[in-house]
Amino acid sequence: MNAVGLDLSLTATGIAPVSGVTLTVQPGKGLRGAARLAEMREGILTITTAGGVPDVVAIEGPAYSRALGAGHHEAAGLWWQVVCALHTAGIPYAVVTPSTLKKYATGRGNATKADMRVALLQRTGLDLRDDNQVDAWWLRCAALDSVCEAPVALPKAQRDALSKVEWPKAGA
Repeated sequence: MNAVGLDLSLTATGIAPVSGVTLTVQPGKGLRGAARLAEMREGILTITTAGGVPDVVAIEGPAYSRALGAGHHEAAGLWWQVVCALHTAGIPYAVVTPSTLKKYATGRGNATKADMRVALLQRTGLDLRDDNQVDAWWLRCAALDSVCEAPVALPKAQRDALSKVEWPKAGA
């Protein structure tokens, strides 16, 4: 099973690719607007497909509670560009809301970034210092859990959070 987790960000997108080794993609210096978004989209897609076309990509949905403020319009543009690129490439994807991801990882839908990191450390021993990579790791874990078996054992109540996600059908 090949799964990828994507935590999109204009400054540092977290990716947990098929290899399982998390990383961060940052935009080139000096790029703005469409050029910045296009470069980020292509970098994200290149890494997403580096180990072959994944069976599923779990992408964190937009945080509508933070919909106001600087950069929101551009962040939404990046999100849609990546989703459209996945769709065009025929890569199945699922959108996981931030609260669902937090509930899955920690048992609480309002968990903090620190809570997510601590949950990862306690469950796996991984001490990732980048919050974007932490979220991407949990997104990949959720994708694996949705179709086969998660790389970590989680309580049923946490796993049940994934029932809110519309996962792609196998072979679709």
